[in-house]
Amino acid sequence: MKALFDFMDKNIAPLFEKGGKFERLYPLWEAGDTFHRTPGDVTKSAPHVRDSIDQKRLMIFVIYALIPCILFGIWNAGNQFNLANGIEPTLSADFARGAIMVLPIIFVSYLVGGLWEVLFAIVRRHEINEGFLVTGMLFPLVLPPTLPLWQVAVGISFGIVIGKEIFGGVGYNILNPALTARAFLFFAYPAQISGDKVWVGALNDSPAFINNLLGVGDKVVDGVTQATPLAVAAAAETGKSAIEALNQAGFTLWNITAGTIPGCIGSTSAIAIVLGALFLIATGIASWRIMLSGILGCAAMGLLFNILPLDNSFAALPYYYHIVLGGFLFGIVFMATDPVSASATNTGKFIYGFLIGALTVLIRVVNPAYPEGAMLAILFMNVMAPLIDHFVVQAHIKKRTAYARALNNA
Repeated sequence: MKALFDFMDKNIAPLFEKGGKFERLYPLWEAGDTFHRTPGDVTKSAPHVRDSIDQKRLMIFVIYALIPCILFGIWNAGNQFNLANGIEPTLSADFARGAIMVLPIIFVSYLVGGLWEVLFAIVRRHEINEGFLVTGMLFPLVLPPTLPLWQVAVGISFGIVIGKEIFGGVGYNILNPALTARAFLFFAYPAQISGDKVWVGALNDSPAFINNLLGVGDKVVDGVTQATPLAVAAAAETGKSAIEALNQAGFTLWNITAGTIPGCIGSTSAIAIVLGALFLIATGIASWRIMLSGILGCAAMGLLFNILPLDNSFAALPYYYHIVLGGFLFGIVFMATDPVSASATNTGKFIYGFLIGALTVLIRVVNPAYPEGAMLAILFMNVMAPLIDHFVVQAHIKKRTAYARALNNA
């Protein structure tokens, strides 16, 4: 293997480096080289930082943290499909059907988004950033499993180009690219990303050869309609308890927490999300301050609405339901903690996370047209993050200035 690497370094690498025949394609060479082995470049002079964590490994760690959500999302998509279409839900059948639904979405996200990443890297003559490893996976996990693949392509294109590259690329974007992509689809194609019919597919919507391959080709289901728990709670009739409406629709606190319900591919299971959160916190990849304060903000706003005398059944929903409902936990763990678009100061992270949690419940209760308030709350606080950090830094400066003056006067 060493002989092969030596041959590549001496005979192939120079073709892509500055002055080489394929200099413009250096981003492609560098991406492939760093993907397969550790880069051999070292600094020639001090200072040196001895750390095994680089950006590539950081992003891969996030993918590791997403594995429970990915696996559960594949199984749940297949399980919901089979239950709704009268097919016996076995582990193998659920995974097979779920893989057929979910893997093409992930593939299109990586393919189309990756093409945009390569194009901008070649035009701007810089290396391909590993950040897309995470964006390309986060985006599919916040989509319904029935979303048309062409909309996946359009959405990820918008998220990469408008949400990131238009600002200058990685490190310059003010919005989370994956959430920007989802927000675009939410407002551009609401029929395919919200409502009752987008979460569970029907047999007649699947290609005939797929149904025959899975042994269900003789079954016919005209359509499947099933709302998410958030939609059920938001639509509860006045005077009727939101918990009662959820129970009548077949939703309990346990199956909502476990995630065995219709919803976006990777955001239904609080258990899978918590496993990923623990991994991110243990490895120091994501900020526990944002996660903790976000949950506290969600709980505080939920308790406030419980106390206020409002004629709104959704407002009376216990705070712990808001924490496990919808995409709040997934957003606060994997998206709000994006180091580029989140607050950078420690105090700012607490404020930033708390406001995301509070705004999520506020949007859900006050504007039931958007029962999934986490997406809008995170994007809004992405915009506010620099302002929060500014005031935090200014407060520190004033405190240190006052302390220095006190010492001089002593």
